[in-house]
Amino acid sequence: MQNYSILWADDEIDLLKPHILFLKNKGYQVTPVNSGADALEKVEQEKFDLVFLDEMMPGMTGLETLQQIKLVRPTLPVVMITKSEEEHIMEEAIGSKIADYLIKPLNPNQILLSVKKILDNKRLVTERTNIGYQQDFRNLAMQYNDRIGHEEWADIYKKLIFWELELDGAQDRSMAEVFGMQKSEANATFCKFVMDNYEDWLNDPKADKPLMSHQLMRKKVFPLVEQNAAPLFFILVDNLRYDQWKIIEPLLTDFFTVEEESPYYSILPTTTAFARNAIFSGMLPSEMEKRHPDLWVNDENDEEGLNNNEDQFLKRQIEQARLNTKFSYHKILNTNQGKSLVDNFSNLMQNGLNVIVYNFVDMLSHARTDMAMIKELAPDERAYRSITRSWFLHSPLLELVRKIAEKGGRLIITTDHGMIRVQKPAKIVGYRETNTNLRYKQGKNLGFDENHLFVCRKPERFFLPRINVSTAYVFTLEDYFFAYPNNYNYYVNYYRDTFQHGGVSLEEVIIPFAYLTSK
Repeated sequence: MQNYSILWADDEIDLLKPHILFLKNKGYQVTPVNSGADALEKVEQEKFDLVFLDEMMPGMTGLETLQQIKLVRPTLPVVMITKSEEEHIMEEAIGSKIADYLIKPLNPNQILLSVKKILDNKRLVTERTNIGYQQDFRNLAMQYNDRIGHEEWADIYKKLIFWELELDGAQDRSMAEVFGMQKSEANATFCKFVMDNYEDWLNDPKADKPLMSHQLMRKKVFPLVEQNAAPLFFILVDNLRYDQWKIIEPLLTDFFTVEEESPYYSILPTTTAFARNAIFSGMLPSEMEKRHPDLWVNDENDEEGLNNNEDQFLKRQIEQARLNTKFSYHKILNTNQGKSLVDNFSNLMQNGLNVIVYNFVDMLSHARTDMAMIKELAPDERAYRSITRSWFLHSPLLELVRKIAEKGGRLIITTDHGMIRVQKPAKIVGYRETNTNLRYKQGKNLGFDENHLFVCRKPERFFLPRINVSTAYVFTLEDYFFAYPNNYNYYVNYYRDTFQHGGVSLEEVIIPFAYLTSK
């Protein structure tokens, strides 16, 4: 155990010798003083890990001493001890950011619990987390090595994310490497599962299939609108992975109740052009091309035009479903647009359905590829989650969802696809018109080694548009990304460790859907 140092200030310090001796026997160093002034002097001269502070002392009271200590050592944890249970004293102490509050007469175990809670909390949590993960490690491995279905895979991914977030908070990172290996193994097995079943999901009416992009509005959203309850806000945060959702979820639960949380599966390719258009049209890509040729954009390299028609796709799907409701559609590309939407919030409450697309996470993930600063800020998933949380905390989106809660609105948070941090290159050769996405390629006469790839030679079986007679689609699996032989080493070094989407992985395919109601 680390050798912690405790300062204890009490005008009756001699009466506390049994407690001080008890703590010393437990391995803590305790420095006793009998006034607030002496405590402040000690804090200024020496380093302590914790202060016990009596509230009722002559001269400087405990609260006065606490305020002075916080000016000198703002991060030093202080435990207030008092005979009084008066509410205003407790409130003032808590408002001054005390670490704990104990009431006399003191009990040795009560003191020890407070010390451990403050000083040993991280170590104890880390130990419990590591032990818990070790116990679940074998269960998870047995699960994903069995023949399981899409629901079990969603449950496994949720468990993996649970442990990933738990291990994030651990001081000892020894289990992180083991977890990384297990997640990688699970991802490889999941990719085989998708390769074995994806075609049947789209073509076999009797197949056991997950909810997918083109079914989301019809099966999850429209039934909620038809309840004719409070206005429903459907917020799609582009590129929001399940782990990022779990990071921002606690920021919402102060004013929302999560009624349903059920991940769904993105169609392939896991990109905005295909997956998001499928959500708003209620159709698979080749169906969109056939039925809505005026809205479908077939060139994924045309970044500007890909999703310009989402509002029209949505309008037509609502009309086809004969959904009798007023609705709005908004796309937020920057902070000013987000603020403007908040300013016009009262108008949104007149609609039964408000669809809002937030593109920030997508912009951040692409910026991470191009900007050295973002690469420095987000070198791994842990840092990327932290940036996502920080953005959400300071974004107009948080202000918007607070207003929704205040007015009793209902909320859906979801996305169109996830993303994965790519590590390993897969060589490919293609013509100039081949699309630029790093996780999937479409084109004619593509040259590649089929290892670590999911090859679709019959696009109609995947309900994907066939641009030429010989058009094929090729998807990377796990954490692979495509690289051309020309300038190969430069290309690989430039894109390795960046977040990309379009292929097959747990992170890209199994994505969050959460329905929340105002508290």
